[in-house]
Amino acid sequence: MKKAIVFLANGFEEMEALGTIDILRRGGIEVTTVSITADPVVTGAHNVPVTADTTLEKATLAGADALILPGGMPGAANLNSSEPVKEALLQQYRDGKIVAAICAAPMVLGGLGLLKGRNATCYPGFEPKLIGANVTGEAVEVSDNVITGKGPGLVINFGLALVAAIKSPAVAEEVAAGLLV
Repeated sequence: MKKAIVFLANGFEEMEALGTIDILRRGGIEVTTVSITADPVVTGAHNVPVTADTTLEKATLAGADALILPGGMPGAANLNSSEPVKEALLQQYRDGKIVAAICAAPMVLGGLGLLKGRNATCYPGFEPKLIGANVTGEAVEVSDNVITGKGPGLVINFGLALVAAIKSPAVAEEVAAGLLV
C-alpha cells in the first residue's frame, strides 16, 4: 500500500491538513499524521485540537511515498523551525520521493533549496520565501517529485494532485468524481 506522512505543528491550517488527509485516504493511501512535538495533540490555527497518530520521535519516516506539510501560521513557521522535519524532507527529496507543501509551508522547501528552478506556488505574500522558484500563483504546481499548493480554498486540487502522483491520475479522477468535483 502507498503511504504518506502529514506533519502537524501547532498552528497548522485545519482545512489543509484534514482535507488533504481525507482525500488521500479516499484514494486508498495509508496516511500517518505526525506531531512534530512530544505531544500527540496538536492545535490548529483556528483552535481545533487534533490527535496525531504518532509523534516525530516515535515515527518511522522511511518508506513513505510522500511527506506533506500543511500551511497555516504559525504552523508553517513551526515546521520550518524543526531540524528533524527538514532533515526528513531533504532525505525524501534525495531519494526521489514526493515532498509536498501548501499555503505558507512551501517556504520550508524554499529554504532547503528544493524549489530552485522549479515552478511553485504558495499563499500570497510568501513568494519571497520560495527561494529560486518560478512562482506561478497557480492552484497547484507539480514539478517532478515536488508538489506545492496555494492555500486552503484549493486543498481539493492539492489533495487530488497528490493522489495522482502517489497512485495514478485514474485514481485521482475516481476520487474527484466521488467528491463531485
